[in-house]
Amino acid sequence: MAESTVLSRKHPCFDPEARHSHARIHLPVAPRCNVQCNFCNRLFSCANESRPGVSASVISPKQALKTLESALRSSIPISVAGIAGPGDAFANVEETLETLRLIHEHFPEILLCVSTNGLNIAPYVDVLEDLGVSHLTVTVNAIDAETAASLYTWVRIDGETLRGLEAGQVLIERQKVALHAIATHSFILKVNTVVVPGINMDQVPVIAKTVADCGADLHNCIPLIPVAGTPFADINEPLSEEMQRVQALAGAYIPQMFHCNRCRADACGFLTEKECV
Repeated sequence: MAESTVLSRKHPCFDPEARHSHARIHLPVAPRCNVQCNFCNRLFSCANESRPGVSASVISPKQALKTLESALRSSIPISVAGIAGPGDAFANVEETLETLRLIHEHFPEILLCVSTNGLNIAPYVDVLEDLGVSHLTVTVNAIDAETAASLYTWVRIDGETLRGLEAGQVLIERQKVALHAIATHSFILKVNTVVVPGINMDQVPVIAKTVADCGADLHNCIPLIPVAGTPFADINEPLSEEMQRVQALAGAYIPQMFHCNRCRADACGFLTEKECV
């Protein structure tokens, strides 16, 4: 049996059966982001919304270790510790790597998982492997600059803020580099795609084929959550039948995830629980 299959059986996001027996904890150590998605409004002191980009607070790496220790003392069977925001893990490189180092040192049996937009992960894939990270998630919402420019207000690299087609082109190029770099290592790779009607919905099957060709193992199509105060606030969430069609088409190229709970950046518990916090 492949090692990746064994590992995924302990990760509730990568194996639907694991969600009934294995829990995860997200540690919100990454407040800053290097892109501005047109559907995202990051909130760092929110206990009321349940969606990506939201957490009740931002914590330090040492606080993250204590948070994990406390959770492990409870009755929750946590098998995975992940970093999923509320910003991007690699817009907060020091905090991300230190958190992973502390957990790997103190709890080597815990699976480590990191989510990112892929803009800045490529230089760190060797370090991530050395730190024991087994699972990675990269969000890819477009494969051409025009669509990316419609999805992102700006992209920030080395202190420079890019907009429009230039931003879109740089992002998709860096994401492809990241996917290929990840594929040369032992990571289990999931790609998330936020499905936005009228923007990228028709492109999702092509995204699926592209990321599969780059070595991704799993694809998660996430329906847009309209968020007040964002440019996409007035775009309706995709209908369930639209999502089923998109997933069926994408599934011709890569296995699909059907049990995503669209969790907060500080989620803790079973994926089957309606309230993630």
